[in-house]
Parts: sequence; structure tokens; C-alpha cells
Amino acid sequence: MKTSSFPGRYDSLAKVSEFVVNAAKEAGLNSEEVYAVELAVDEACCNIIDHAYGGEGLGELNCTVKVDQGKLTVILSDTGKAFDPKSIPDPKLDVPLEQLKPRGVGLYLMRKLMDDINYETSPNHGNTLTMVKRSQSDN
Repeated sequence: MKTSSFPGRYDSLAKVSEFVVNAAKEAGLNSEEVYAVELAVDEACCNIIDHAYGGEGLGELNCTVKVDQGKLTVILSDTGKAFDPKSIPDPKLDVPLEQLKPRGVGLYLMRKLMDDINYETSPNHGNTLTMVKRSQSDN
């Protein structure tokens, strides 16, 4: 298990990405699975910066990776504002392109890209998002 902290800034996203991509490769995920992890983590970090902290430079992004052969667990934690992921409906994707909203698909995307997602919040410990990606060759 490895943990690293990053400033809650958009210019930290490349370093967060490098951290999780290296772990995904170490877990033996294929290139599509590695990309799915990278995209889901990037989206989650943007949500933390935008919604939990309300802007850049207002908190830390803590990222823990747990590598098992054929499985990667990514844990993102922050001390920002909590939210209820159940209150976020899936976006309407069956509408003409012009009617699609430019925002609001991040959580949906994370759910589609990762195998398991769990969000917890605690007044004393902040927010914790746990995402798991398993290699399809192990299913």
C-alpha cells in the first residue's frame, strides 16, 4: 500500500495520474483498464477540487493505492464539503447532442469505468472515495 498527498490544484492532476497509472500497471491491469482507472481518478480529483473544496488550492488530495495481482484499489480522501452520491441522478444520454449538459456526468463515468465505488463521509475524518478496478482476465 502506498499513499501520497497532492495539493488540491489542477496542476497536480498529472502527478496523481502518474501515481495511479504506475500502481495499475504494477497490479497487472491491461492498457484499457489502466486508462479507465486514470480517467476515473482524474474525474474524482476534479470533483474534489470543484465541489468538495470549491476551488483550487483550498485543500489536499490524499491518494492511497493498494496493489494486488489483477486488482487495484484507489482511495481518495479529502477534508472538503461532503455530498450524497445517491442524490446525483444518472445523466440523460438519450437526448440529442445539443441538449446534453456539459457537466454532471463525472460520477456516472466513474461508476461505468470502475468495478466498485464506495463513498463515505465523517465529520472527524472528511470524505473517502474508494474505487476498485479488477483485471478482466481474472473474472
